[in-house]
Amino acid sequence: MTYRPQSTPQDWPAIAAHLADQGLWLDLAEPPPQFAGGLANLNYLVSVDGAPAVFRRPPGGQLAHGASDMAREARVLAALAPAFRLAPRLLHFCADTGVIGVPFQILEWRPGIAIGGALPYPLTVADAPSMLAELAAALASLHALDPAAIGLADLGRPGGFAERQLRGWSRRAEAAFGTEAPPALAPLLARLAQTLPPDAPARLLHMDPKFDNLLIDPATKRATALIDWDMGTLGPPAFDLAVLLSYWIEPTDPPATHCLEAVPSLVAGWPGRAEVMAAYARAAGEAPPHLDWHLGLARLRLATAWMQLYRLWQQGSLSGLRYGGFAPLAAAILAHALDHFGDHAA
Repeated sequence: MTYRPQSTPQDWPAIAAHLADQGLWLDLAEPPPQFAGGLANLNYLVSVDGAPAVFRRPPGGQLAHGASDMAREARVLAALAPAFRLAPRLLHFCADTGVIGVPFQILEWRPGIAIGGALPYPLTVADAPSMLAELAAALASLHALDPAAIGLADLGRPGGFAERQLRGWSRRAEAAFGTEAPPALAPLLARLAQTLPPDAPARLLHMDPKFDNLLIDPATKRATALIDWDMGTLGPPAFDLAVLLSYWIEPTDPPATHCLEAVPSLVAGWPGRAEVMAAYARAAGEAPPHLDWHLGLARLRLATAWMQLYRLWQQGSLSGLRYGGFAPLAAAILAHALDHFGDHAA
């Protein structure tokens, strides 16, 4: 696991005092290091009651609607951990913004490595089939859960998912791009609106499944945790799979999309999107319907989220040169979505 300098200084004494009131001891002998992964929420390795744990909080600045919802994530993890082995346990949730200005959580720490656009040592392309199988199995087992049986039947509205998501992301896209809307945005929104799929049975969705949210034990190649649940909701499994596919850039995709680097799919010999769909179908027993429409929506969502992060970077709420390239990347993702809309999840 890699760390980086703390991008947002934390009031650790205030956090420690709050936790002490809850009967938890935060060790501040050394400044807690910040995990290097992630684009928005801030995560730190801490020691609570002598054991490693994760302090997690939203970024500073204006938050995008529905993002970085610590209360939602805490609720999902509290209900999910007993039924889903990859969900870390919630140790504490603080809703009181008077402590440090934002809600925060203390989560169980799980060993493993998060994987972005490059394969970290000792993993190689030969490990891709087992890694993909672990990710597909994690998604399929999550989607097989009965939300009502674990107390999450009211996490989201069961009907109208496609229409509601399209309406929400259309509004956010128009707000994020503003007067700089790329040419592909309006026609993509129109195509999505004209081809809305029917409702499907609502299952529990992660909403951001990819390898940097699936911790992998490099020795066994087994998954140890699925993290980052702040957008969890109910909806059709096709959308979770489509979100994963939206990150899965292939060498033949437009060069302007290659800098997304969310999964190592540009590594020579890495499985393509067809293999991802096949792996999920094997794990779940079938492929989800209307995957092509959901991929169009997922790419709209991805482009909008990257543009929202670009705006936060413009405002000074996020630091790092990589955010400066998110605006042209968002435009390229929209163009790719429009060019391949309805092409069987191409």
